[in-house]
Amino acid sequence: MFPLARNILRSVKIRSFQQIRARQSHKKHSPDFHDKYGDTILASGSIFCVVAWLFTATQIGIVWNLSPVGRVTPQEWNDK
Repeated sequence: MFPLARNILRSVKIRSFQQIRARQSHKKHSPDFHDKYGDTILASGSIFCVVAWLFTATQIGIVWNLSPVGRVTPQEWNDK
């Protein structure tokens, strides 16, 4: 099994991170949509999610951490 896996790994062309960056650095890189607006969209989406969860957690009337300790009293047992 080991020689088979070794042959497969040799046949697969895996480029290292340095090779990929070197190849990309030779291209003329013009900013695209993600370069221009990516951080803004990520930040606004994160803020939207946080605000939505805060609204859900505080305004829709969910009673959190219900614990019966100290509130529930046992009833008398009836054997019939």
